[in-house]
Amino acid sequence: MNVSPPPDQGNDEFWHEYLTRGSPSERRARQFLKRIPREPRCTVCAAPFGGLGAPLMRLLGKRQSRQSPKMCDDCYSFLASRHGGAEIEVSLLFADVRGSTTLAEGMAPAQFRDLMSRFYSTATKAVFDADGGVANFVGDGLVAMFYPLLSGERHAARAVEAAVALLRATGHEDANGPWVPIGAGVHTGLAWVGSVGEGPRTELTVLGDNVNIAARLATTAGAGEVLVTTDAATAAGLDPKLERRRLELKGKQELTEVVTLHVGPSPR
Repeated sequence: MNVSPPPDQGNDEFWHEYLTRGSPSERRARQFLKRIPREPRCTVCAAPFGGLGAPLMRLLGKRQSRQSPKMCDDCYSFLASRHGGAEIEVSLLFADVRGSTTLAEGMAPAQFRDLMSRFYSTATKAVFDADGGVANFVGDGLVAMFYPLLSGERHAARAVEAAVALLRATGHEDANGPWVPIGAGVHTGLAWVGSVGEGPRTELTVLGDNVNIAARLATTAGAGEVLVTTDAATAAGLDPKLERRRLELKGKQELTEVVTLHVGPSPR
């Protein structure tokens, strides 16, 4: 990353500028890198660690980091040496495998591992294709973030796009049903984005109550559903005539207003 270091590692002003504006050359580079095969990729810059692109990435200093395998050496060095972050507007996508416990009970452990590996790979592609970043995989769920540095000003629309693409890619439009049932939630709001951890556990993450809202939406959504808060729907430019409803989310005192996007047969 060709970015001047902040004079102070806790410099919120630097991080806010970096995360919301970044460098046009970085965004162009990411557009290029994400098209080179193949997964796995750096969760920050999209540099591929496998396939034909791997030798080129090594020449560019973007080989898979031994300290943090989810990042390339270049991005890991940047984040590890410049701890900090800022509160910015971010769009969050959580996607959750529905009924994973029941699925696991009906499969051999190796079969379930293969199913989840396929889900992780499919989810990663959907997120990167929409210019987002994979924050984490937690058990049977995906946590992805979209913000100006990665996704441009229309980050909410890109998050919705990724959610719909993921449900399509997992077969929710197929006549025989999905090969893995997924529900998803998308929310837009303020959150802290930045570098946390030490040594091999350094990573780019997102924190705050709005993260919890997106997570609750994903656990509430049925298979083939994307629950989008009205904040995210408005920012994404979704049809204002879409039906709205108010949900009681676990741990939230106030009802959350959402619109529901269905991928595949609509519920009767």
